[in-house]
Amino acid sequence: MSTFTTRDGTEIYYKDWGSGQPIVFSHGWPLNSDSWEAQMIFLASKGYRVIAHDRRGHGRSSQPWSGNEMDTYADDLAQLIEHLDLQNAVLFGFSTGGGEVARYIGRHGTARVAKAGLISAVPPLMLRTAANPGGLPIEVFDGLREASLADRSQLYKDVASGPFFGFNLPGAKPSQGMIDWFWMQGMLAGHKNTYDCIKAFSETDFTEDLQKFDVPTLVVHGDADQIVPIEAAGIASAQLVKDAKLLVYPGAPHGLTDIHKDQLNADLLAFVEA
Repeated sequence: MSTFTTRDGTEIYYKDWGSGQPIVFSHGWPLNSDSWEAQMIFLASKGYRVIAHDRRGHGRSSQPWSGNEMDTYADDLAQLIEHLDLQNAVLFGFSTGGGEVARYIGRHGTARVAKAGLISAVPPLMLRTAANPGGLPIEVFDGLREASLADRSQLYKDVASGPFFGFNLPGAKPSQGMIDWFWMQGMLAGHKNTYDCIKAFSETDFTEDLQKFDVPTLVVHGDADQIVPIEAAGIASAQLVKDAKLLVYPGAPHGLTDIHKDQLNADLLAFVEA
C-alpha cells in the first residue's frame, strides 16, 4: 500500500493512479478514498493523475486519538501534496472533504493549486448560529453523536438507506450495494475518529477560508440534499468565493458521486479542461 507518515506520526494511506495534471480528492464522513472511485477511474482514463487519501482515522490510515479536526486534516492534506511534490493541482472535496479543501487553502494558500471544487460540501458553516440562521440546530449533531455511541453500525445503515443517497425520496430505487458499501467504509473508520469528526464538519466556520480562494472554483450541490442543505452550504459558498461557478442538480441528494456520477464526471472534466 502507498502510505506516508505525517509530522505527528500518523500513517496516511493514499491511492495514486494515472499520469498527467494531478487531481486530488478529499472524501466525506465516515467514508474513505474509495468513495471517489467513479470519478477517479473516469478522470484517470481521460489523461489525468488522480490521487485520494484516507483521512486520518478513516479507511486504511491509522487511527490516532488526537488531531481529528479541520486544521489537522488540512495539514495532513498539505503534507500529502508536499510528499508527492504536486504542482498545478486540482482539489476536489466532497462533503466533509470540502471543508478540508477550504481549510487547506485558508492555511496553506494556492501556490500548488490550479483549481478547486466543492461537491455537496459543508462550508461555510453547517451549524445554526445567530449569524448563520440557515444552518442546522446543534440537536441534529448531538443526535448523530448519540447514535454513534449507541450503535454506529446501525447509524451508518440508516444514513445510507435514507438521506445520504436520497433513497427515502419519492420514486427512488434503493441500491443495497450502495448501502452496504457506505456501511463497510464507515465501519473501517475508527470509532473515536468518526465521533470527533462530527464536531469538525458541523461546527467549523470556513467563511474566512472561502474568502481566500483565488483560483477558479466549482461548487456543485443537489437541491434535495438532506444532509447538507443547499441554501446554507453550496449557495452560500458560491457567494463567498469570488467568481465561483455554481451548478445545482435538481432533485439530487447528498451522494452525488454515485447517484449522479455520470453527470458529475462530465461536469468535473469540463471544469478541469476549461
